[in-house]
Formats: sequence, C-alpha cells, structure tokens
Amino acid sequence: MSRYAVVLVNGHQYQVEENAVFEAEKLPVSESKEVKLDQVLFLNEEGKIKVGQPFIHKASVTCEVLGETKLPKVISYKFKRRKNSRRKKGHRQTVVRLRVKSIQVG
Repeated sequence: MSRYAVVLVNGHQYQVEENAVFEAEKLPVSESKEVKLDQVLFLNEEGKIKVGQPFIHKASVTCEVLGETKLPKVISYKFKRRKNSRRKKGHRQTVVRLRVKSIQVG
C-alpha cells in the first residue's frame, strides 16, 4: 500500500486505496454515479503522513457506485427460562459497494 486514506462514511471508518472495492452502509446515491467522500481522517502518500484535526482540509476520495447488496441475516434471540418467553428477530443490513477512483489532496 503506497497511497491510502482513512475516510469517515456514515460514522464508520474505512481504510481505502485507489482501485480498491469496499462496502459501506447505504448512501443516498443511485447506481453508476460518483460519490465524493470529503471526510478524510488520515492520508499516507509514499511515507508522507497527514493526520486531520479531525479532517484533512481540501482532501477527498472520489468513488464509483457499483450497486447495493444485503449482508447475510443476523438473528437475535432472547430467551428467559421457565417463563415461556422467547423472542426471535432477524436483520439484513443494506450496503453499497464502492470502487475508489482517486484520492485528491488540495
């Protein structure tokens, strides 16, 4: 990894590099569009490190939207013994797949 960045997307931090594909929580964008992530927390360019306070000024990551998918189902089960109390709940998180096109530094 010669050039990579850490970006903040919907409260989650992701380490990304150019031409890498990653999954983030659902964003309000349509497919085959570009999204610009401007909350860059950390940047490493061939050993030159920049750390934001909290974000790096004029730095952004441009990503191409590849589509939306759902993660596998997570099942939450609550049980109380001798009370005839059971509760089963399932959840599938929607995520969007992004491909990093470029990392810009102003």
